[in-house]
Amino acid sequence: MQSRAATAILLTTGEPAGVGPELAVQLLQQPVTGPLCIAADPDLLLERAALLQLPLALSGDTLVAPGGQATLLAVDLSATPSQPGRPETANAPYVVQMLQQAVDGCLGGDFAALVTGPVQKSTLIEAGNDFVGHTEFLAERSGVKTPVMMLVSDSLRVALVTIHMPLVEVAGALTREHMQAVLRVVDTELRTRFSIPTPVIGVCGLNPHAGEAGHLGREEIEVIIPVLEALRTQGLDLRGPLPADTAFTSDSLSGLDVVVAMYHDQGLPVIKHAGFGAVVNITLGLPFVRTSVDHGTALDLAGTGRADVGSLAAAVRLARQLSDGF
Repeated sequence: MQSRAATAILLTTGEPAGVGPELAVQLLQQPVTGPLCIAADPDLLLERAALLQLPLALSGDTLVAPGGQATLLAVDLSATPSQPGRPETANAPYVVQMLQQAVDGCLGGDFAALVTGPVQKSTLIEAGNDFVGHTEFLAERSGVKTPVMMLVSDSLRVALVTIHMPLVEVAGALTREHMQAVLRVVDTELRTRFSIPTPVIGVCGLNPHAGEAGHLGREEIEVIIPVLEALRTQGLDLRGPLPADTAFTSDSLSGLDVVVAMYHDQGLPVIKHAGFGAVVNITLGLPFVRTSVDHGTALDLAGTGRADVGSLAAAVRLARQLSDGF
């Protein structure tokens, strides 16, 4: 594997019953602009290609299609046959093994970056895995304490302080220590990965009107404002706390390099509304570049050929740019 290491992007195809495998096949119908490796069961890819009537061949460990070639990282899917749109808990070990091999390969320097296709969280959990999401899995496997989810479009970046948790638990998770760690990761990664010398970071409040001076909640007064004040003394350019209902207006966004939202559905609906299908999810704080699509497994579209490859193509492009030195 070491021979394909330095520049190859690794793509994991995710849930076998979802759109991930066929999106990988569709991606290979477009020009392949650099070394690419695809992790999947080879028979699964060939079956999906045949179902969609798209040309794909396997020569040794090389996938060949009209857009070019990709190396295959073969993962055995032998538990039960996979049918589009019908996930099986018996196939959960296949998905987990794929992700484990991917992380270990990136940590070992075998790949320049990782692009992940969507997984079916419910199936992984029902199979007995303590799986909250890709972000948390990759961080734990890599030994990273504070991973940060950031979605990127052509015109907007949105990062999150908390990620995959019930809304009722968010306020309790907003500790000063955690928020400081998240904002430091965002600042560092924008400087190093995105070459922004002094990132301007907008930070949302948690409560309506950013707490209305404590009358609509005290998290701003007790946690968010002290964190912002402390980090400003360390050189971070932080704006806020911003009322979330106006944080994404054109005036508020002017001059900002990123908006940091307090929880998943505070920030992500905005960026997905603005550019769904072309938005890329990137995990900040990992020792390697990881990007992903902005959508789920789309079980209703699996096997139909109607899934849009745009977000996956954008994720591969961004992974290559970031790994080359954005």
